[in-house]
Amino acid sequence: MNGTDPNRFAQDLFRDLPRRYDLLEELLSFGQNRRWRREMVAHVKDGAPSAILDVATGTAGVALALAGQTRARITGIDLTETMLRQGQARVASSGLPDRVALVAGRAERLPFPDQSFDALTFTYLLRYVADPAATLRELARVLRPGGAIASLEFAVPANPFWRFWWWLYTRAVLPVAGYLTGGREWARVGRFLGPNISAHYRRYPVDWIVRAWEDAGLVNVEQRSMSLGGGLVMWARKADR
Repeated sequence: MNGTDPNRFAQDLFRDLPRRYDLLEELLSFGQNRRWRREMVAHVKDGAPSAILDVATGTAGVALALAGQTRARITGIDLTETMLRQGQARVASSGLPDRVALVAGRAERLPFPDQSFDALTFTYLLRYVADPAATLRELARVLRPGGAIASLEFAVPANPFWRFWWWLYTRAVLPVAGYLTGGREWARVGRFLGPNISAHYRRYPVDWIVRAWEDAGLVNVEQRSMSLGGGLVMWARKADR
């Protein structure tokens, strides 16, 4: 992704994936993605939020999970319109168009006023933006004081034994499995994903990310490593006035 606009790259990467995205997302993560989502949602559903923003909503998987766990109105935002169209179809088939609205837009410049939402989630986002720290500040801008925020991201296992097997899976197995189950588009994702995750954490270690959350005005930042270190859920609250 060096020398490439991250937004444009993300749009190109995900444009042709929506039709089987939700199925293959679960299959290629051995069902762990669903567990990670539940953990993230658990950290924003308390406190009876009435308005929640889901950033990088994709095909609305997290938005629908939020609708199922809360009584809030959910707004999902994503760059890729083909993903959003698939998300709209899922929202309609779930009977939730009155509670879940999907819009196209960039996380770096959200089309919402300050303090618009009681809670906010974002998933697999920071690897696709040019300035993660500035993006976190923008996310915090639209969150009300005291509001909960939580994220889900892939991670690199800290334990050397599990890191070896993670490396082998992401470099050797995932591209082939992606091709066999989803064709050339998913093979491309499989080749990209492991090296991209590794490069992201070399540049932005977890300690750096925690500091970036705090610098954005978020407090009580916590994290949970999941699935032997392959997933990372983080959560915090926006500082009160």
